[in-house]
Amino acid sequence: MRVSIPREFLPGERRVAATPESVKKLISMGFEVCVERSAGDGASLPDRLYEEVGATLVADPWSGADVVLKVRPPSELPDGRHEADLVPEGATLIAFLWPARNTELVERLRARNVTALAMDQIPRISRAQKMDALSSMANIAGYRSIIEAAHHFGSFFCGQMTAAGKVAPARVLVIGAGVAGLSALGTAKGLGAVVRAFDTRSAVRDQVKSMGAEFIEVEIKEEGEAAGGYAREMSPAFIEAEMALFRKQAREVDIVVTTALIPGKPAPKLWLRDMVESMRPGSVVVDLAAESGGNCEVTVPDQVIVHHGVTVLGRTDLTSRLATTASQLYANNLVHLITDMGGGKLAVNLDDEVVRGAIVTHKGAVLWPPPKVAKPAEAPKPAEKPAEKPVEAAPRAKHGAHGAAPAGGDSVSTVTWVAIAVLAAAWGVMRFGTGALGLEADPSVRMFAERLTVFVLSCFVGWQVVWSVTPALHTPLMSVTNAISGIILLGGMLHLHGATMGLAGWLGVVAVLFATINIAGGFLVTRRMLAMFRK
Repeated sequence: MRVSIPREFLPGERRVAATPESVKKLISMGFEVCVERSAGDGASLPDRLYEEVGATLVADPWSGADVVLKVRPPSELPDGRHEADLVPEGATLIAFLWPARNTELVERLRARNVTALAMDQIPRISRAQKMDALSSMANIAGYRSIIEAAHHFGSFFCGQMTAAGKVAPARVLVIGAGVAGLSALGTAKGLGAVVRAFDTRSAVRDQVKSMGAEFIEVEIKEEGEAAGGYAREMSPAFIEAEMALFRKQAREVDIVVTTALIPGKPAPKLWLRDMVESMRPGSVVVDLAAESGGNCEVTVPDQVIVHHGVTVLGRTDLTSRLATTASQLYANNLVHLITDMGGGKLAVNLDDEVVRGAIVTHKGAVLWPPPKVAKPAEAPKPAEKPAEKPVEAAPRAKHGAHGAAPAGGDSVSTVTWVAIAVLAAAWGVMRFGTGALGLEADPSVRMFAERLTVFVLSCFVGWQVVWSVTPALHTPLMSVTNAISGIILLGGMLHLHGATMGLAGWLGVVAVLFATINIAGGFLVTRRMLAMFRK
């Protein structure tokens, strides 16, 4: 099968649907890959790099193509021809298609019996994350939005204290904490700005806070998450409260980044004209939804305007401004999709949730939008049993704070009884001696009994203490309590005196060596663990 990579002709578009690395992977799957000459020039990928990995450079990428990979939807070429009419009949086209707003394009592709898959319709499920081109491009757009804002903003992002005076940090508001919003938030925070974020979905609150930003919200409780993790339209009461919140923020922030989109509909107007006019002169608004109409009321798509001293950026080519990285990520998304569809034996399986969600036209029919997946019926709840009289259970060994039963069942009880028996025997030796054996005059017997008592008691107490601590804390507990080895160290040193070195002396040497390692290692581990929690 022949895979063709045409050049993107839309003004400002510098991305390409394949990189030399992705071409190499496609060839390894058994495809013949043809790349239009100069297709990768905008992404700093010259023709020679494609030739080196085995691609064929052609002037007409459409002729004889079985699979066409593009970035933008097919559009009119400079010579007046339309790319949709150049796709060979029965071929497969994979690109961003936006079928909701390109109905005429969809009809053209259907008429040519083209199997068209829209990368913008890949379902947002766990298995499809590697093919999610929307997230890949949104991540880049969010990053680039802050870079563009910094270019137009007349001050530092981070606060500075200089001999000439103090400079306050920039205050950034991100509206919409999706992939693009979180990327913008992280970039602004990395540059030292004070960042706030707003989203109608409460599920992103913790994500925003984990990145060091303040999550602002309205007092009205209403969930704004629709299927697939996208936002949905909110009630009039919520929108009114939202507008009041934004008007207050407009007087305080320096930079606003808007990212809100609703699938299949124009972008909602969130930053109104009066909000722009209430911002301080020199402030910046970056509208990432400009291509869908814009979230800002004064946005002009593809233009940078100044309204009442506020710079409003309506750029729609932010991803193309990082063309090399954007092309690499997008090409990887395409390779993952093709791999899941069978690689060189590319097949359309309509039972595959990913393919069914992305496919737009197939065998002369329009298959978009896909049918809604019915949720599995909930299993009937079992009938409640009448309450039974509680039965007092027999006493059991104490479990740890984690609540799990110890391995070995009643091993704690066994150790307890053994410890008690040993302690009782040792106490008997110390109290009454062993006169029957003639050992009452030997002080070594009493010393041995005393030390045995301390040893058994230490084992028993240590077992009980550690057993009562949750397993998550065992490592820091043991690393810190290794300092107790100082007792062993002291005991070993006491046995090292004297003119001769008996068995006790050599055991003291071993004890000193291992206790020293234990103490040093314990504090070293503790120090490394604490370093993990320091910024």
